[in-house]
Amino acid sequence: PAAVAATPALEFSTSSNGLQWADAKVGSGTAPQAPCRVVIDYVMSTTGARYGAKIDSTAERQQPYAWALGDGSTIPGLEQAVAGGGGVPPMLPGGVRRAIIPSSLAYEGLARPLPGLQYQECGGGFGP
Repeated sequence: PAAVAATPALEFSTSSNGLQWADAKVGSGTAPQAPCRVVIDYVMSTTGARYGAKIDSTAERQQPYAWALGDGSTIPGLEQAVAGGGGVPPMLPGGVRRAIIPSSLAYEGLARPLPGLQYQECGGGFGP
């Protein structure tokens, strides 16, 4: 069998608002600033019970994701992961960054309760 090269573990840092990031490859050059248009490839995966299940990949679709920094068209967590802020350094051109974006910086506001499901607040961190 062919030997598989070991991938070094990334050490993630956490911003004050919960965004976690680690640079797999630091780019070079000047960091983009609003209203600069940026183009990225991303792989969106799950966390939690199905950790690592791929949801989407722009590279596989051959459609990079593009937007103008600061225009409000993308989720705040992705904007922060690319542009920096809140203790997160900006990405540099050619860099590769892994980011774990909390729901508060993503699509949490779009979540809707499912009909027929009931939720119960649990006091003290114990079950119902």
